[in-house]
Amino acid sequence: MSTTQSDRLRGLLEPLVAAKGLDLEEIELSKAGRRRMLRIVVDSDEGVELDACAELSREASDALDASDVMGEDEYVLEVSSPGADRPLSEHRHYVRATGRLVKFQLAEGGELIARILDVDDEGLDLEVPGVKGRKATARRIAFTDIAKARVEIEFNRKDKKEEEA
Repeated sequence: MSTTQSDRLRGLLEPLVAAKGLDLEEIELSKAGRRRMLRIVVDSDEGVELDACAELSREASDALDASDVMGEDEYVLEVSSPGADRPLSEHRHYVRATGRLVKFQLAEGGELIARILDVDDEGLDLEVPGVKGRKATARRIAFTDIAKARVEIEFNRKDKKEEEA
């Protein structure tokens, strides 16, 4: 997708997304056979419900059809929330992942798996799980020390509400 088209799409879609109280995370335009696929990824601190995606899809479709941003060729529009395995790259992604187990690729090399306890402007307070019955340890990591980060899927983690009951 050309930068000009990307900028035009962002300019058209961002106000629609913001009006719903959502963040525009990604716009991806790709070929799907003879058609083009326009994928819009949105998120918020509270997550995104299916109804919000459907409503935004209708509004975005109307706005795209009324403009010339997509040209005359057919396209398929998909509006979705980010997958659980998407990379954490923005400050807000880390805030939303508070309480979750994350796999960090460190800038200095190596990796770390830890739970995010708190996020501030400089970095993260983490809890590194103990190994073989040992207690968990606290660790601080600066954003500048993180090369990549991705939430680890936990199938057996209890919800905080379950733990309090």
